[in-house]
Amino acid sequence: MLSGNSGTLTAESLLRQAHAGDQAALGRLLERYRNYLALLARVQIGRRLQGKADPQDLVQETFLQAHRHFPTFRGTTEEELAGWLREILAATFANELRRYLGTKRRDIRLERELAVEFDRSSRLMDRGLFADQSSPSQQAARHEESVWLADVLGRLPAAYREVLILRHLQELSFSEVAHSMNRSVEAVKKLWARALISLRSALEV
Repeated sequence: MLSGNSGTLTAESLLRQAHAGDQAALGRLLERYRNYLALLARVQIGRRLQGKADPQDLVQETFLQAHRHFPTFRGTTEEELAGWLREILAATFANELRRYLGTKRRDIRLERELAVEFDRSSRLMDRGLFADQSSPSQQAARHEESVWLADVLGRLPAAYREVLILRHLQELSFSEVAHSMNRSVEAVKKLWARALISLRSALEV
């Protein structure tokens, strides 16, 4: 299980330091997005690669590319940074798909399609799972909602996390979730209900 965000500096503060050439600040900044990017990658791996890839490998490559190309990034907000990292993750995942499918040519259209899907998964967290569980005042007190939610999901029991990802982010039916988790539909519905209660409790902390 991955840890959540640490430290008292805001993302914008770290971003300013990183733009000023502070590599340590850049490393701390990117680390804040580890759970978030891993969750987005996990959803696409489930959809396109039948689980035959490691989300953390994709995140690590994304971080390497982000370090390499950060001097070209001109964004100043957390929202802009999150969007930029999703674009890098999309290109990284497209390369993984190329290797999996045995193709060599770069596919810009696929990268754009993946970027749209990553954006959609992020919105599903903000407007679906997150919006249903947290009050506006709580949301305003946190940084990028979907990034925070990914950290909270990472602290839930594995079965709770899995059922929420399959149901809300991969948008599977209860019968499909039951098949994926090798459980009965009734058991999955009960697990899902408990997972939502656990998520709500975690978000209130």
